[in-house]
Amino acid sequence: MNDYKIGLFDSGLGGLTILKAVTKALPQYDYVFFGDTAHLPLGDKTEEEIFEYTRAGVEELFERDCALVIIACNTASAETMRRLQDTFLPQKYPDRRILGVIIPTVEELIESKSKKALLLATKRTVESGKYGRELLKYGSDIELHSVATPELVPLIESGKSAEAANLAIKIIEDQLNGIGEIDTVILGCTHYAKFKDDLRRAFPSAMPAQAGQTTSATLKILSQDEIIPHKLALYLLNHPEIESRLSRDSTRSIHLSVHRPDYDQIAADLLGGIIV
Repeated sequence: MNDYKIGLFDSGLGGLTILKAVTKALPQYDYVFFGDTAHLPLGDKTEEEIFEYTRAGVEELFERDCALVIIACNTASAETMRRLQDTFLPQKYPDRRILGVIIPTVEELIESKSKKALLLATKRTVESGKYGRELLKYGSDIELHSVATPELVPLIESGKSAEAANLAIKIIEDQLNGIGEIDTVILGCTHYAKFKDDLRRAFPSAMPAQAGQTTSATLKILSQDEIIPHKLALYLLNHPEIESRLSRDSTRSIHLSVHRPDYDQIAADLLGGIIV
């Protein structure tokens, strides 16, 4: 029976950038977004707290008839994905599926033929070492440098995206001066998609052209809102047992554990000015 939806979970509102992207790429399906705004940010929580809040959020989406849930949060993906897949699903929802955002991003990084990359992410995501471990599992020799940027999410969540962009630009400039030439910047937080275009304007190349040169290598900006839609489409193509159960009424609904009036404007901003 085709009566299931695709769910997206985030601890805040950043996952709305993923909702916007996947609904544009795959508009036929029904989507439910749940933002656990009561407990944001996850970055200052213990590992057990992150697991419990994420588990509760995923269960909320399952109770709202989602067959597949995307954890649209790098911190939650880094800390809880494997445990949820190995214990929670088999015990309570063996016919449902949970996907994260880190492995698809690592796959995209490898496919980009990167040699030296810079990861911008929350403190917990960086401390987890999840990106580095996944690169090793793939046998990749990409040189990865990670920088915790805990100031960026609060700025975006408070509607100060321009300030967040300027701070991110400064952080990247500092890293270029410190570690030298890089070819890729990974935006390892779904919120950061908000300033991807600012970064592309600020860094059209990884390093200035040397004397006698007219061009330099392009600095790639990997943003998860541009990665997840394609990866989700491939997943559904390869898993007809899930895809065949999805309803196709093109509905979208957004739910928050705690609502504030200013969240409406922030949500509209992250969705490009349109509440879906």
